[in-house]
Amino acid sequence: MTLLYVVAGESSGDVLGARLVARLREARPDLSFAGIGGERMAEQGVESLFPMRELALMGLLEVLPNIRNLTRRMDQTVAEITARRPAALITIDSPGFALRIAKRVKPLGIPVIHYVAPQVWAWRQGRVKEMAHRLDRILALLPFEAPFFEHAGIPVTFVGHPVLESGADRGDAARFRARHAIGPDEQVVLVMPGSRRTEVSRLLPIFGETLRLLSASRPSLRPVVPIAGPVEEAVRSAAAGWSPAPILLRGVEEKHDAFAAASAGLIKSGTSSLEVAMAGVPMVVGYRLNPITAWLIRRMAKVKYASIVNILADEEVIPELLLEDCRPPRLAAVLGRLLAGEGVAAQREGFARVMSLLSPPGGGSPSEAAARAVLDTVGPAP
Repeated sequence: MTLLYVVAGESSGDVLGARLVARLREARPDLSFAGIGGERMAEQGVESLFPMRELALMGLLEVLPNIRNLTRRMDQTVAEITARRPAALITIDSPGFALRIAKRVKPLGIPVIHYVAPQVWAWRQGRVKEMAHRLDRILALLPFEAPFFEHAGIPVTFVGHPVLESGADRGDAARFRARHAIGPDEQVVLVMPGSRRTEVSRLLPIFGETLRLLSASRPSLRPVVPIAGPVEEAVRSAAAGWSPAPILLRGVEEKHDAFAAASAGLIKSGTSSLEVAMAGVPMVVGYRLNPITAWLIRRMAKVKYASIVNILADEEVIPELLLEDCRPPRLAAVLGRLLAGEGVAAQREGFARVMSLLSPPGGGSPSEAAARAVLDTVGPAP
């Protein structure tokens, strides 16, 4: 069997890794897999070297207290890759961990493929030169990323965005309302605070207070919070005191049904905004960072927007309330206007334009395009 080593560091990467492993196994039954992942990769038979949730950290002040454990896990990962000598290392997103692993593995002569281009085009553009010495190929999700990285000498394949095969636009609103006894006059508000512990700890109190303020004028509000595995305990604990009480969800089908039933969304900046846009749910984006990380990003940011939807559209399709602007009264005001129908049609028209940009040029699904790119790098079966 030809071994591929796959490393994912958070929930979205776990989903990508699972789809990629499934497509690769279909194309090449001789392949075997090892690495780091979560529940979805485990469903594909990939036993994680250690719990993936240990890597789900973001921001300088969040990483520093965990640096000793992260270093130990990095050493453990490199040691296993060195011992097993896979035909390729595939790192998925989580560039802080992935690129350090790539640096240490590259001298072994093992091809390194990074899936999800690091967003250095948004800030810290100088890092692209380092990546050219660590990566053999990047699998990019966004069409404008290929020329940026190719200019630095890194081969890039635009494989399309995985949101297109997520099923986010195929939920069943009636099923969701019936399952949770939601009346026809009640408005479902989708709340997505992220999949990293640091994100949810910072955003959930803000989002909870936003809903409390909004419910004073809209008593029929029904908040719904899909929970990512690595942060389940934190979300359940933080949301326990919310008023109105939220519906907490596990599972992809339930989440997509909630999308179909939602009148509006309160969403953290990031990939989740693209997923919600795929479902056509009007939203407001909010995000907070610790003051030091926020100061660094302000100094280095090269883009006008935080949401991928707005970056692709090159205009503010989705209202963004970031950093100091991410406050409950402001979020409640914008969300209230969306629930009243203001600006909904314009958002959905923008969503459609953005989605049209995300298909892989070679046809098929994004995961199939990613698998083809991996096999081009690995070469034919022995």
